Amino acid sequence: MDAMPRRSRLKLPPLNLGKETIGQRIARLRKERGYTQAELSERMGLIQALISDYERDKLRLHAEMVVRLARALEISSDELLGIKPSKKNGSKPSLRLLRRSQKIESLPPTQQKTLLKTIDTFLKGAEK
Repeated sequence: MDAMPRRSRLKLPPLNLGKETIGQRIARLRKERGYTQAELSERMGLIQALISDYERDKLRLHAEMVVRLARALEISSDELLGIKPSKKNGSKPSLRLLRRSQKIESLPPTQQKTLLKTIDTFLKGAEK
């Protein structure tokens, strides 16, 4: 007869890991690094549906998955779990920005110039 795991009777104080759920944190960190769910799942050797389930807090992370996610996102497990604040990509540019800049570079010069003028206009407005 298999024994069922017992529920703990310990009354532990709640941990304050911020307002973000672990799933929300995974999604934010993934997006900050410019990965789609499919790209992250490919880096980890998983199917995309699992990444989606983790991000929607439908699945609980176990220790091995914490390590795999942290490695794929190039962060520490403490950052992933919300124990340490996450570093904003350090000196590494976002993949999303890199992809967009490559698309801009492939445009004809007149379209590049127009687009860059538009971006400059928005940036000047943001400085105010």
